Amino acid sequence: MSENGRPPVDDWSGDYDIFHADYITDPAPIWDDLRQSCPIAHTERWGGSWLPTRYEDVRALARLVPELSSTEPLVVNPPPLPDGAYGGVVAPPISIDPPAHGPARRLILPAFSPQAVERHEPFTRELAHRLIDAFAGRGRADAATDFAQQIPPRVIAHLLGVDEEQADTFVVWVRGLLEQGLTAPEIRFEARTNIIEFFTEQVAQRRDEPGDDFISGLLAGELDGEPVPDVHVVGTCLLLLVAGIDTTWSSIGSALWHLASTPSDRKRLVSEPELIPTAVEELLRAYSPVTMGRVVTEEVVFGGVKLQPGDRVLMNFPGANRDPEAFAHADQVIIDRQHNRHIAFGVGIHRCAGSNLARMEMNVALSVFLDRIPEFSLEDPAAVTWAGGQVRGPRRLPIVFPVS
Repeated sequence: MSENGRPPVDDWSGDYDIFHADYITDPAPIWDDLRQSCPIAHTERWGGSWLPTRYEDVRALARLVPELSSTEPLVVNPPPLPDGAYGGVVAPPISIDPPAHGPARRLILPAFSPQAVERHEPFTRELAHRLIDAFAGRGRADAATDFAQQIPPRVIAHLLGVDEEQADTFVVWVRGLLEQGLTAPEIRFEARTNIIEFFTEQVAQRRDEPGDDFISGLLAGELDGEPVPDVHVVGTCLLLLVAGIDTTWSSIGSALWHLASTPSDRKRLVSEPELIPTAVEELLRAYSPVTMGRVVTEEVVFGGVKLQPGDRVLMNFPGANRDPEAFAHADQVIIDRQHNRHIAFGVGIHRCAGSNLARMEMNVALSVFLDRIPEFSLEDPAAVTWAGGQVRGPRRLPIVFPVS
């Protein structure tokens, strides 16, 4: 038996395991092998699923709507809980299909327009400086827990109009849902229940006393000409928490891991800070954190395999972004890459609506960090740990740096 009592993986094409230590630590070699031998792999582990590895295949499968339903975006998990376990709360728009999807997506887009996101940039920049103030004099820090993982939950709290200290609780809930809960249904149920109860109370408060925040904005909107139901607002807030925290801190953490490991790139961005936005796009491509899921609703023959109703398909955006057929020198991080059609934020109707916010957080986090701490390196590469599954990123990232 291998780790955690699970059998070892002898054949990645027919028995892959996205929770395997090799896949979590560095999945790129596995994707490279699969593209040559079995570009759409299959496994019976974790309820069974398919894993495409080619860029064009992932793009095409993501656009197969309604043949591939988005009702279960986190598809690699234990048996689902009973119907009604969450009081009918879903996470629109990501977990609903057309025709309901369009109006639900249009409802949230104004909050994530470039102009709306700019309102949160000063808070994000002040936050980044405040976090660095806490460890700048020590000469060492955990760039994941002390910095990267602190920014998204506090930005989300700011956007929601709740106390910033609530961010620590958000982290516990999101980890329970996306990390421990993927392999433990009782943890997943508790975390999601806590989130739903919290936002149910918040929505009730905004009904009585509207403010200038995301929740109040949703309540002031309409769906198909009708007031937005409370349960819809609660579900959308659930989505914001799940989609906007772990994903973004994983991207920031992966970027800092790369810069700590690659002095030439770090030094270039310090001397050419105007290059940071371009570098962010390349770091998103190279270290895409998110693998979404779809459930097959009707038989589809694709890429030589037959997808049957009920089958689950992983939208392997990270693997697609490492496809050498789509990107020159795909295995290299080229921080001034000019042609970069990455799909780190997905593709098709379910492309991430919050991509502008995530990009802003990454740009601010890296620019402030490099300005304040221009020289840093890994304290011990072996001490770096990663979380995997459907959201991959560093969980511990000890670094050292000179103190002036």
